[in-house]
Amino acid sequence: MPNATAEGAADPRREERAPTGRPDLLGLAPGELETALARHFGALGEPAYRTAQVRRWIYGPEAASFDRMDNLPAAVRTGLGRAFRLATLSPRSVSRSRDGTAKHLWALRDGELVESVLIPEGRRLTLCLSSQAGCALGCTFCATGWAGFSRQLGPGEIAGQFRAARAWALANGYGRITHVVYMGMGEPLANRAALNTSLTVLNGGFGIGARRITVSTVGIVPGIRELSERPEQFGLALSLHAPLPELRARLIPLEKRYPLPEVIAAVRDYRARKRRRVTFEYTMIRGVNDDPSLVPELARLAREAGAFVNLIPFNPIPDREWVASRPSTVERFRTSLRASGIEAAVRRPRGRDIDAACGQLRATAVAGPAGAGTPERGCRSGGPRLSGSAARTGPSEPRG
Repeated sequence: MPNATAEGAADPRREERAPTGRPDLLGLAPGELETALARHFGALGEPAYRTAQVRRWIYGPEAASFDRMDNLPAAVRTGLGRAFRLATLSPRSVSRSRDGTAKHLWALRDGELVESVLIPEGRRLTLCLSSQAGCALGCTFCATGWAGFSRQLGPGEIAGQFRAARAWALANGYGRITHVVYMGMGEPLANRAALNTSLTVLNGGFGIGARRITVSTVGIVPGIRELSERPEQFGLALSLHAPLPELRARLIPLEKRYPLPEVIAAVRDYRARKRRRVTFEYTMIRGVNDDPSLVPELARLAREAGAFVNLIPFNPIPDREWVASRPSTVERFRTSLRASGIEAAVRRPRGRDIDAACGQLRATAVAGPAGAGTPERGCRSGGPRLSGSAARTGPSEPRG
C-alpha cells in the first residue's frame, strides 16, 4: 500500500498538489478564504466587497471556473485565475437507480477517480462522500481497497464532491442536499487534516448543519478523540462489524493497532462530549459474524457506548466466498438487540441495480474494459450506508 499509514496522518507526497502552487479556494476554511481574497484584492487596489462577491460564487451559485463569475470584471477574473485555483471534478459517469439513488464517478485533476452517491429519502437528500482515492486499511469484507490505495484527497477535492453533486442534483430535480455522510471510499480519519478542513467548509461555507454531517470510521482512536474536541455537533458512526476483538481482527486489521476496548472508550467519550448518540455499523456475513451468541456482547458494547446498531447485509466482493446472512438471521439479530434494550434497524439496500456500493465504479474503471474479477456489488460495509445523520431505516430512529 503506497505511502499510507494505519493511524492516518496525511502524507503530503500523496495529496494532489497544483503544479503552480496556487492555493485551492475550495480547500480553504471560510475564514482562510476570506483572508486570502482580502489580501489579493487589497494588493491590487480592488474594493473590499470583491471578497464577498467571490465568496458567494464559491459557496452559492455554481461557477465551474473564475471565468463564470460574471458579475466580476474580466480583469478581476483573470487575476483570480493567476493567483488561485478552484477544485473542479469532471463527471466520468453517472448511474441512476430505479429507487432514485444516483452514483457519480468523478475524475480529479490528475486522473484519479473517486465516487459519491446521492440517496433520496422522502424530504431528505443524503450525499455520501469519499475521503481517499482507494483505501489502505485492508478490511477483509471491503471492495473499496480492492483496486488499491492511490492517495489522500485534498480538502477541496472532498468539498468539491459536494459542490459538483449539488449542482447535478439541482439540475436534475433532486432538490437540495440536506445531509452529508463521510461513508464513501477511504477512511476519513486516515486523512484527518483534509477531513477537518472539509468539515469546516461544508458547515461554515456551504451551510450544512453539523448535526446533519456524519463521519464514519473503522476505529482510528486518535482521530475519534480529535473529532470529539471540535465544538460542532458532527455525528459519528463506528464500523464495528464484530463485538469480539479476535473476530474483529479477522475482519479489520486495524483492530491490532487500536484494540476494541480502546475504540469503545473513545466512542463513549465522544458521546459524552457531544451528547449525541453514535451509530454502530454491523455488516452481517453468513457463518462469520452472525451467530446468535454474539448478540449479548454486541448489546453490551452498544449499551456502554450509547449506540444505535445498523445491521447491514453483506455484498459480495472478489476472492471471497462470503455471502450475506439470511434475512431471518438478520431479523433475529434485530429482535434480540431490541429485546436487550438496544435500538437497531436493518439497513434498506439502495441502488443495487446500479451497483451503488462504494468502490464499485472505481474498481471496474481501474480493472479496465474486461472487468475480470471486479466486485459484483462491493462496498466498505455492504452498500450505501444510511446511518448516523443519514437517511434512517428504522422507524424508531431519530432524525438529526
